[in-house]
Amino acid sequence: VQLQASGGGLVQAGGSLRLSCRASGSTSSTYLMGWFRQAPGKDRESIVGITRSGGIRYHQDSVAGRFSISRDNAKNTAYLQMNSLKPEDTAVYYCAAARAGATEYTYWGQGTLVTVSS
Repeated sequence: VQLQASGGGLVQAGGSLRLSCRASGSTSSTYLMGWFRQAPGKDRESIVGITRSGGIRYHQDSVAGRFSISRDNAKNTAYLQMNSLKPEDTAVYYCAAARAGATEYTYWGQGTLVTVSS
């Protein structure tokens, strides 16, 4: 399975971006898809995950009400809609995927850079 993340870029504070993560290969490997981010000098952190059936779990209170995840199973693609962006959202954003029952994410995309200017 290969994951291709896209949609990052430079945006002003308060703006929006939508990231996409397209998976190629077996759809059974993408039961769970999630988004992570790593800011400069910080550890990678989990943001949110979504199952094939649409179950969603957020892991960051800081993005509640601003970020939303969705997926198109027909396209094997997950999305991260980011609104009201803040400079502290600046990071490399990664998508990841896992099979059902996996205890951790197995497949990772290459990352896409999001820069939010003040």
